[in-house]
Amino acid sequence: MKVPTEQSSPSPLFFKRLLSASVSLTCHLIVVGVVLSFLLLPSCKSNSPLAKKVDTFFQSKRYKRAVKQRDSLLQVCSTLKADTTELGKNLRASNEAYSSLDSRYKLLDDKYAKLANTSDRKLEKLSTALEAKSKELDSKERMLHSQEKKLQEMQAIISRQDSVTSRLNAIVKDALLGFKSDELSVKVKNGKVYVSMSDKLLFKSGSAAVEPKGLEAIQKLAEVLNKNTDIDIFIEGHTDNVPIKTAHYADNWDLSVARATNIVRLLIEKYTVNPKRLTASGKGEYFPVASNDTPEGRAKNRRTEIVLSPKLDELFDLLQRKR
Repeated sequence: MKVPTEQSSPSPLFFKRLLSASVSLTCHLIVVGVVLSFLLLPSCKSNSPLAKKVDTFFQSKRYKRAVKQRDSLLQVCSTLKADTTELGKNLRASNEAYSSLDSRYKLLDDKYAKLANTSDRKLEKLSTALEAKSKELDSKERMLHSQEKKLQEMQAIISRQDSVTSRLNAIVKDALLGFKSDELSVKVKNGKVYVSMSDKLLFKSGSAAVEPKGLEAIQKLAEVLNKNTDIDIFIEGHTDNVPIKTAHYADNWDLSVARATNIVRLLIEKYTVNPKRLTASGKGEYFPVASNDTPEGRAKNRRTEIVLSPKLDELFDLLQRKR
């Protein structure tokens, strides 16, 4: 039997074999001791006949007792061997089961550690993502609230301007009530009041000088404008598409600019309208309201539009402030 050195630890199999050898050796020593005692004891007795008889008698008893003890000890030894063998089997089975369970435990523990580590990282990422989303939603909610407030303010301003436009439309229509529909029209479009004066009312063909009846219409309009100072005024000259070329005007565009500019001068010089409120522009033939293929359509296109727009300063200030 190989004895483990100081460098290696004894295995369970080593201890099992050592136990089995010890039990077997003990049983043999007991049997040998009984036999020796049986053989040696007679030498200590007397050689007389009576002693011999007594010795023979006791020797026979001792022998039987020794044999019985030997048989009993052999049975005990057999039982111990059987128990030792069974314990060895159980020990090996237990060791194998323990080794298998220990391997499985280490494998599961390693998997658990990896899963726990992965789970922690995922939870950390998820927590970070949720926190970022929460901040983003809070920011968007604040932005939405700000936009809603801004929209409400804009709607309130537009509502006030629509009210001003409607009131101005009614005032202008009342002031220009005496003119015919083919001479002058008043309508609201895109939040502005459009006063459209025909060529027939204002000018002679190819001329930018305002006719007397046209002066009357401009005077009535100027009275309204001077009473409503929160209105911006745009004067736009329009022509048909029939080409012209005179000593004063090179083309229709030149004529449309001159007509718009002359009306602006009248409003400033004769009717004292604040020039900062006025803008003159010539549109030529490029913004017709009817077809230029008929005399009626061309007559409608030869017009001067005076566009009255409520000031948008309040709305612009709001937009500028909210940027």
